[in-house]
Amino acid sequence: MTSTGIRLHAPAPGWSVAADVVVVGSGVAGLTAALRCEAAGLTTVVVTKARLDDGSTRWAQGGIAAALGEGDTPEQHLDDTLVAGAGLCDEEAVRILVTEGPDAVRRLIDTGAHFDESSEGALELTREGGHHRRRIAHAGGDATGAEISRALVEAVRARGLRTVENALVLDLLTDAEGRTAGVTLHVMGEGQHDGVGAVHAPAVVLATGGMGQVFSATTNPSVSTGDGVALALRAGAEVSDLEFVQFHPTVLFLGADAEGQQPLVSEAVRGEGAHLVDGDGVRFMVGQHELAELAPRDIVAKGIMRRMQERDAEHMLLDARHFGAQMWEQRFPTILAACRAHGIDPVTEPIPIAPAAHYASGGVRTDARGRTTVPGLYACGEVACTGVHGANRLASNSLLEGLVYAERIAADIARAHTEERLHARVPAPVPDPGKPAHPLLAPESRFAIQRIMTDGAGVLRSEESLARAADQLERLHGEARDALDENGKTAEPGVDTWEATNLLCVARVLVAAARLREETRGCHWREDHAERDDTDWRRHIVVRLNPDRSLAVRTTDTADFPPTRPSQRPQEQ
Repeated sequence: MTSTGIRLHAPAPGWSVAADVVVVGSGVAGLTAALRCEAAGLTTVVVTKARLDDGSTRWAQGGIAAALGEGDTPEQHLDDTLVAGAGLCDEEAVRILVTEGPDAVRRLIDTGAHFDESSEGALELTREGGHHRRRIAHAGGDATGAEISRALVEAVRARGLRTVENALVLDLLTDAEGRTAGVTLHVMGEGQHDGVGAVHAPAVVLATGGMGQVFSATTNPSVSTGDGVALALRAGAEVSDLEFVQFHPTVLFLGADAEGQQPLVSEAVRGEGAHLVDGDGVRFMVGQHELAELAPRDIVAKGIMRRMQERDAEHMLLDARHFGAQMWEQRFPTILAACRAHGIDPVTEPIPIAPAAHYASGGVRTDARGRTTVPGLYACGEVACTGVHGANRLASNSLLEGLVYAERIAADIARAHTEERLHARVPAPVPDPGKPAHPLLAPESRFAIQRIMTDGAGVLRSEESLARAADQLERLHGEARDALDENGKTAEPGVDTWEATNLLCVARVLVAAARLREETRGCHWREDHAERDDTDWRRHIVVRLNPDRSLAVRTTDTADFPPTRPSQRPQEQ
């Protein structure tokens, strides 16, 4: 895969460090990959956008899914995952997830993560949407992500891994052969390094999380601006399935005009018996699916939206008053506190909820080893598209995917390090190609992009809404491009302008893919194409960025991903 030659407009690096591998991101995927690489004897640097514990992982409430309970099997977990993925999961990728998952969770426990246990000392497991068995391990009631993050951060610090915090990754560096040679990054604030610098390494692991900030209302933290996907596109990598953005059904409704990160009301609340009701107290999911409120998330989100339309209502209600105060305080203390902070007491009243952007099932396309189409560039966690999630992620599979595929990436890098003696090859990045840098958007463009995407590419989509969104995004893109081409001027380089530019990049890809997929499948809901179409659309949409900044969009021949390496044999995919 040839690099586009496109880089963000930024100052030249003023400092550099060298390593065997640089991991970008500090969630479950990034820190697991870093710890495994370090254990294999690789010099590892972790770069993270905020503090080590500020990624999306710490916000995960429900838990981590794995066949750990009595009577449960990986095969049953596989079946539930394939059903949720609506015909687009890569079955081999899912099989890897469910078979390697239980031991990966046990290794996480050995690392220091403490999960809730029964009085007998066994893991306490719950259910969530789409699961036919109790297989969700949780910690602190509803603070699973925070506990996993704590354990991994402590392990990273205990082992003395080199970390660069408050650093926004900018672009991939490549050598004369087109192989990965490290990354450029901008460190914000005071520290050992400041300003734009570089980490030179022959292996880069993207674990940058999601892109939920592309929408006005999301459960994602403010740092989730699609930086990894945008970097990969500029580097010439392929992305896939970006149209499949999961909207979590039950997000605390803070008003129709609420923007930014919204409090999540975990699916585990429904797993423990909470009911979705309308303003009259009617359980509207009963009869719509055999699992009612515990149907896969896309079905529940659609059910909520339909009821809202029917009742001309801004939100629905989640009723768990029957839990009682003790259960709320012990099982869901984080959610209880968040609700009460916004004037809602779930012990005595139903919780107003509505869907909000939550998780990107698509991302940078990888193989079973986490390798992208750019040699030396890996991706795992929400930034990646491994084929596990298909058209709709099964609840609590995301933490497990980050864990399992991070371990596989570390094993592949260690193997390459041994076989190719990567430690003996000092990456020599190609100098700046001299082409015009990618034009930067003004900081206020971020809010314009969010409004465009929420209005045109949210839960409900149509050709009309997507065409309108595409036109508006292209106008933003064109204005920035024309200013740069005509007089060489662009917005001042900085975190706000880089983030806005990354958001526009991923928004354009998402809308292009959503517009092309003329069907309803999983969490992609087209009002003008209401049915699933396996004849024409049981396949993936793959997108590249061309050197002229246009998008190259194609579909795969089947539901199987093509290899990321030309020389790959089918059994290696």
